[in-house]
This record gives sequence, C-alpha cells and structure tokens, in this order.
Amino acid sequence: TMQTFWDVEEVQTRAIQRLARFIKDESVLPCLLMFTESITSAMKNHIDSLKLQVDGCSLLLEILSQALEQDVVVALDENVASSLLVTVRTHSENEELLSLVCTLLMMISASEVAAENLRKVGAIPDLLSILRNFLHNEQICHSCCGVLWSLAVSEDGVDEVLLKSAVPVISAALQEHLQNGTVTESACSALWALSLQGCLTEDEYEPTTALLLGALRMGPERPLLVKNACLALASLLRLSEIAALRFITDSKGSGINLIQDAYHLHFDDPEVVENICVLMNEMVQYEDVVLDMLSLKMEELLSEIKIRFSSS
Repeated sequence: TMQTFWDVEEVQTRAIQRLARFIKDESVLPCLLMFTESITSAMKNHIDSLKLQVDGCSLLLEILSQALEQDVVVALDENVASSLLVTVRTHSENEELLSLVCTLLMMISASEVAAENLRKVGAIPDLLSILRNFLHNEQICHSCCGVLWSLAVSEDGVDEVLLKSAVPVISAALQEHLQNGTVTESACSALWALSLQGCLTEDEYEPTTALLLGALRMGPERPLLVKNACLALASLLRLSEIAALRFITDSKGSGINLIQDAYHLHFDDPEVVENICVLMNEMVQYEDVVLDMLSLKMEELLSEIKIRFSSS
C-alpha cells in the first residue's frame, strides 16, 4: 500500500500508524526493518506534513531502539540519511521534531557506514546550526554532540574547516549544560575527537582545558564522563604546554586533585583507570606538572595502580 499510494498522504500516515502497532512484538522486528526505507520515503514525499514527520521519526526510533536491544545491525543507506536531512532543513524551527531527528541521527551514526553517509550528504553544517539555535535543549545538545563525535572520529574525508567551526559551538553546549551528565559526556567525547583531528586553535587550548576540568568537577562519579574528559585532556596536554599549565593552575583547583578524586571513585573500573593513566602519561611530559604531582603524592596513587593492575 505504501508504494502503490506513495503520493497520498493519508494512506502513508495510516500505514505508519499501523506499523507502529506491531512495535511491541519483538518477533516482528525483521519485517519492520524492511520498512525503514518506505517510512523515510513517505516522509520525503510528504515533507510539509509535520504529523507524518513526527510519526515517521518516532516509528524509526522505536525500530532502531529495538534493533539495538537485540544486537541487530541496521545498515541505513544514503537515501535515508538524505531524507532525514531534508526533514531537518524543512522544519528547522520545530524543536520537538528536531529533537526526535537528532536522537535518530545519533543512533544511526554509531554505524561507520551510516556516519560516512551522513558526512557525504553534508550533515555537519545542519547539526551545528541546530546546536546554535537550540542550545537550551538538553536532548538536542546530547544528540548533536554524539553525531559530531561519530563524524569527527573517523579520519576519511573530514572537512577540517567545518570541524574547526564546531569547537566553539560544542564548547558553548558543554558550558550551558555542565550540570547535565549525559550532555557533558557526549560534549567531552566530541571535543576529544576534534582535538585528535587537530581542529582546536592555540587560543582554544586554555579555555577548553578549563571547561573539561569543569565537567570533571561536576560529575566525577560518572565513569563515562571521567573516561571522555580524561581522553580529551590528554589530547590537549599532548598538543600544548599552555593546556598543561592551566591544568595545574586552574582557579577552581588543580586537575591533579580531580584525577586523584576520580581514581578513588573508580579504582575498581579498569577502563576508567586506563584513561586516567593515558592522561597521566601526558602530564609527566612537563616539569612543572611533575613537581606538582610529587608535592601532591601522586607516586602513591601510581604505585597502587601498579599493584592493583599488575597483570594488565
């Protein structure tokens, strides 16, 4: 029916609503996955219908969430990516719909192929524009930073000028939502990827270091936040002594104390400890930092890590 009456909006809307009724039945997932392209086609063909966009996005989110739960890999092609971008561009003022689409894009971009397709169809400027316009919206910030991480982390064909323009926008999102753990986690990972790609200018090293320390200070109990912030800080310290000096002289307290606190909260989590060690490995490049580490008895913490993880 969806293909026969592709141009009749009411038929497409009813078809999407009927498909949505099957979503609770897990055994139907393989069939529903076959409809992803029909759903995005319906959205593209009736782009002005806000109801169809919202229903279509909600259904795709349900299908993909279920696929994730069942460990089913969903390879969505370039048509799906470009259809979703048409939705974003046509309804660029509608916050509710954009929140849905951005969540969908974040789920899709976890696949390398899909991330590549999003990059091909030129998603980065749209994501940055959404972030700027809806900086107050936590879900949009979380999702956009997640997509930008996926797009920045793979090295092929990344437009460096575009990614450089992402740094201040992601920093603004992080600053705005320092109290929100999920936003800070994804913003820290995006800044880490951008720093790895060499997208930060020298002027950005110091404020970005301060911002990452602020994130770590607000959520030391969150393992993913500590991991992402440590990797981003390590990347900055590798690049610049300015970042290293800010790390130990930050007005709200030294980064060394933050690292010690984070370790004591997560000493039994090997992944967190590994990322703390990655950061410490960069810290010891700088004499001033080493002196501070010694005065704060960091060698005791290092000895403890060596004993605790002797087999690693």
